[in-house]
Amino acid sequence: MSEWRPQKPARESYVEMTQIVLPSHTNPLGTAFGGQIMAWIDICAGIAAQRHARQVVVTVSMDDLHFRSPIRGGEVVILLGQVNRAFNTSMEVGVRVEAENPLTGRRRHCSSAYLTFVAIDQNNQATPIPELVPETEEEIRRYEEAEERRLIRLEHRKIRRNVVTERNPDQG
Repeated sequence: MSEWRPQKPARESYVEMTQIVLPSHTNPLGTAFGGQIMAWIDICAGIAAQRHARQVVVTVSMDDLHFRSPIRGGEVVILLGQVNRAFNTSMEVGVRVEAENPLTGRRRHCSSAYLTFVAIDQNNQATPIPELVPETEEEIRRYEEAEERRLIRLEHRKIRRNVVTERNPDQG
């Protein structure tokens, strides 16, 4: 039987973050460095995770980040993040990245990512977090899909452990 945890609505973790792509953020093609976009995604997701947990959180992983469309210098980047599901000490956060033309206001979807965060206590140990309560149809869909992705992550983690053990029998 699991211990009772407080509940929080998903909407309380919502984050909308805005950045502008400056010349220092671009590669020789004049588009944003992928690593810069990843850093902004991590910050956006970290804020959402901390809003949900109201504790210190650390990034555990970022899943399958694909760049659908380049983001050009001078464009505005909008990052939309929210906790999709909270487990005992970890949570999945989804972040959608859009680029906006500042002259026309036209937006396009450029990438999405799912990140896992863990809340930690003063001793750097994982600590329980509130349960997440999805309220809208969209939140319920993301909540259910997060469980499927979690099972895939756990299976991948098991496979990675087996590969390491098979390659180096001295490590356990």
